Amino acid sequence: MQGQPADPAARPGRTGRPGGDPVGVRGDRQPGGRGVTPDLRTPAPAGEPDLRIPTPAGELVLRTVRVSTDLGLLTEWMNDPETDRWWALAGPPETTAAHLAAQLDGDGRSRPVLALLDGEPTGYFELYRADLDPLAAHYPARPHDLGVHLLLAPAARGRGLGTLLLDAIAARLLRDEPRCTRVLAEPDVRNTPSVRAFTAAGFTRAADLDLPDKRAALMIRPRPEP
Repeated sequence: MQGQPADPAARPGRTGRPGGDPVGVRGDRQPGGRGVTPDLRTPAPAGEPDLRIPTPAGELVLRTVRVSTDLGLLTEWMNDPETDRWWALAGPPETTAAHLAAQLDGDGRSRPVLALLDGEPTGYFELYRADLDPLAAHYPARPHDLGVHLLLAPAARGRGLGTLLLDAIAARLLRDEPRCTRVLAEPDVRNTPSVRAFTAAGFTRAADLDLPDKRAALMIRPRPEP
């Protein structure tokens, strides 16, 4: 995430995966068309349904990134200076394509997702199985921990949308994946607006982690008590 109240979340993981990606999820087809819910370790099937989430700002639609139609937009976002500060993926389309391919063509444990709010591209998410990521070596992981990274579109900054999107998605992940007891993130500790946005979305700063390329704030949102 980036910008003002919703700055870029720290560059994905950077704990040993291609392009710094974490690993983590498959969009599992479930009753009701859950779509991109993280779960298993195999790539998602073609034609996977979109995930639709109502929010106070409009309908949020999450769908797996389509390189054929989304690459130009995502490359533009990655070349925004503030985005590049945290994601370090500025460059030609091939740079972004390689970053996406590491997930789309990988083992399926990480999912690159485009977020559209009332039809407008608003952000880029990576949903992943944090317990299966190298990140798990740096904190007391639990089975089926889910992680999230968010890049907020430059045009969407300064409107509080980062917090809104994080809140909606974390709530939906916890609802749809009963084995998951918490959703987490690890933004750079220097990325104060990002840490604030996660906090406003119900995440607690549980610890600071010394990762290979950064000092990260471990942000955790637990499943609500019954």
